[in-house]
Amino acid sequence: MLQKIEPVIIGFMTVSMMLLVAIVVGSRRRVGQLKRKSAEIHQEERRVFDFLHGLGAAFAEGVPAGELHRLIVEGACHILKAGGGALYLVDREGENLLPTFLSKGCPPLVVLPEALAEEASAGVAPQSVESFVRLQAVPLGAGLIGGAVHWKGARFLRRREDLDSRLLKQGLGSVILGPLFYQKKFLGVLALGERRGIDSFGQTKIDVFQAILEQSAFALFNQAIHLQAGEKIAMDHDLQIAREIQKILLPSGAPHLPGFQISGLNLPAKTLSGDYYDYLLVDDDHLGIVIADVSGKGVPASLIMAMCRSALRGQVHGELSPAAVLRAVNRQLYPDIKEDMFISMAYVVVNRHTGDALLARAGHDAPLMFRASENLVERFNPKGMAVGIDSGGVFDRFCTDFPFRFGEGDLLLLYTDGMTEALDAEGSEFGVERLSVELLETAGRGVERTLQQLSRSVMEFAGKQLQHDDITLIALQKLSSRNS
Repeated sequence: MLQKIEPVIIGFMTVSMMLLVAIVVGSRRRVGQLKRKSAEIHQEERRVFDFLHGLGAAFAEGVPAGELHRLIVEGACHILKAGGGALYLVDREGENLLPTFLSKGCPPLVVLPEALAEEASAGVAPQSVESFVRLQAVPLGAGLIGGAVHWKGARFLRRREDLDSRLLKQGLGSVILGPLFYQKKFLGVLALGERRGIDSFGQTKIDVFQAILEQSAFALFNQAIHLQAGEKIAMDHDLQIAREIQKILLPSGAPHLPGFQISGLNLPAKTLSGDYYDYLLVDDDHLGIVIADVSGKGVPASLIMAMCRSALRGQVHGELSPAAVLRAVNRQLYPDIKEDMFISMAYVVVNRHTGDALLARAGHDAPLMFRASENLVERFNPKGMAVGIDSGGVFDRFCTDFPFRFGEGDLLLLYTDGMTEALDAEGSEFGVERLSVELLETAGRGVERTLQQLSRSVMEFAGKQLQHDDITLIALQKLSSRNS
């Protein structure tokens, strides 16, 4: 009996030992797999950490935009072990996506012309293909890259029903991509691609890639803010320099004119002014006084103002007719002024001995004359059209000399429409009538006090309303014989 039982026991023990060995081996294998998996996770975490650290360091050190773009693409490729990647950012107009960085191993993600597509499908990847892709803007909503603007997150695509067949023929095997959004602002698209026969992505990588998208969008948004701030500082600096240069173009003080007082002021609405005034020595007996207003404001208006000054100064010497000067200036400037711009001008030539004067208007606001003997204000409103509208045929017929004479105590006020069109809180204009009343009340106090009071009055009228146009004033007053 025992002899029959012993083989059974031995067989059972053998099987048990074999099972035990299998269990131990299997456990060790699973432990090894878990260790390898843990190591892979640890490496992936390290790669993600290195990526985030690189973005943070780049942002702190203020690296150029191109370097940040490279860090984003190559960092994403490193984390997901992708063959190549591309970063497309939206342009200033918000209409197209521009390729800002493409790594060497990235297959074309846009449809190529037929000849280039054949070369790309052969795996040659010639320089011509790379050059085309780097220069190809993608309209928002168009194709694989442009369509990502409508997605809510990252996507992994590799099936034929997911990808354009033309992209597959060009060598694209799979791609993971998604939109870059920060605070609901669309910034661009990040894409990682593999060529045919290679698959290093998989569905499990989408969460990691989505995190990369979010961190990249944050870095790109903040760099854009810093770039804009730097550009604004540089622009403000340049504008301030331009303002200082422009001040040189305006009179630094009043000319000596025996028997007269003269003063002028310019209050720009912005850093640069489109208004211009000047005192011009015509000859030993005559002084020219000009005021001008370029349509528009800012840099374009200031440049036209400088052109106007140069043209005018080249015409005044020895020419006693202000109308002849304005006609010549119009002919010179007309070819260089855009259709939507023009210059209004008023030019006065005064005989310093007799008080006789000539006025020519080129569409400018009618000057006001305070008549001391009658204690009233009259408007000088001869015809005239603005400089730069007509080449000369019509302009020359309208622009004529208007004669007048200064009596003792009379004051001539030249002004730009920034004065009369200033608005109060209710939207009412300061107006010519109000200006005339103010001039009547202040003209007897001298030119400087008159201009100070007029500028104070318009500022008080406007209150907290922003000044939308430049204000320029010139006052010329003939002294009474006892004050000469």
